Amino acid sequence: MPRPPLVIGHRGAPGYRPEHSRSSYDLAFAMGADAVEPDVVASRDGVLVVRHENEISGTTDVADRPEFAGRRTTKTIDGASLTGWFTEDFTWEELATLRCRERLPRIRPASASFDDRQPILRLSDLFDLVRAASIEHGREIGIVLEIKHATYFEGIGLDLVPLVEAEVARSAAGIPLVIEAFESTVLERLRQRGVPATFIYLIGAGGRPADLVATRGADAPTYRDTVTPRGLDGLVGRVDGISVDRRVILAPNTLGRATGPTRVVADAHRRGLRVYTWTCRPENAFLVGEFRGSGGPSAFGDYEAEWGVIRDAGVDGVFVDHPDLGVAFFRG
Repeated sequence: MPRPPLVIGHRGAPGYRPEHSRSSYDLAFAMGADAVEPDVVASRDGVLVVRHENEISGTTDVADRPEFAGRRTTKTIDGASLTGWFTEDFTWEELATLRCRERLPRIRPASASFDDRQPILRLSDLFDLVRAASIEHGREIGIVLEIKHATYFEGIGLDLVPLVEAEVARSAAGIPLVIEAFESTVLERLRQRGVPATFIYLIGAGGRPADLVATRGADAPTYRDTVTPRGLDGLVGRVDGISVDRRVILAPNTLGRATGPTRVVADAHRRGLRVYTWTCRPENAFLVGEFRGSGGPSAFGDYEAEWGVIRDAGVDGVFVDHPDLGVAFFRG
């Protein structure tokens, strides 16, 4: 009987509470998640902050704070022009005054009802929450730590590698730790420095990794190249596994029908690589076309049928926005 995959609370339980808020994580712990996934970016003074992106206007109340109006600016992050407010332009003391907001209020209005109630978290805060939750719930809970925009931050003088290394040494003792990134170079640097973790390379359904684009330009391999047998060969010994966009497994065709599971999971396993996938969500807005139902984007479609394709592929871990649904389906 295959072992069920790890159920990882993607930013906590953001199907029910604003992502990366304390209540989002607390709910994920209570719902039985094996691990939770924080994204980390940096403040101006080098504090690792738990946010989906360094641009924070969509997940905090910063745009409504007159004292920070002058911080609004436009930057290019990994080749994309963004206008808003960025964590690296604030000290942690300033960021700590902000409050969390739901990133997808039209799809998740119930979660948005919890807006403006909770401060944002540091990575150190989350390590403390996970340690306490493991004791409270009587089981080992892990962290799958995603490092965001490492090349960009290094380019502005905020190298995330020593910051992560120091925080792990300070705070992570006794907590199962996975470190993941869309940039393999940051994973390799942390591994070379002896940071005790499992290292997972995040792979999108399209595009190219920002770190390799920065050094190789148009010659940088695509993410699609990376999940070919030859590409996977090149990862052996460099990382412990991959985490792929679920579409890489589902392989939807132009009619919106899943043609998978593809061979990527089996190919990776043959090379000794673990495989995680992201993100399993039940709402119509996120499902492959054939699994969508009535009721509009926020209604639940036939998510179990889509998740069944992913389960049958034999993945080792799944990221979910609704940990209760993930636990019921993947462990059921």
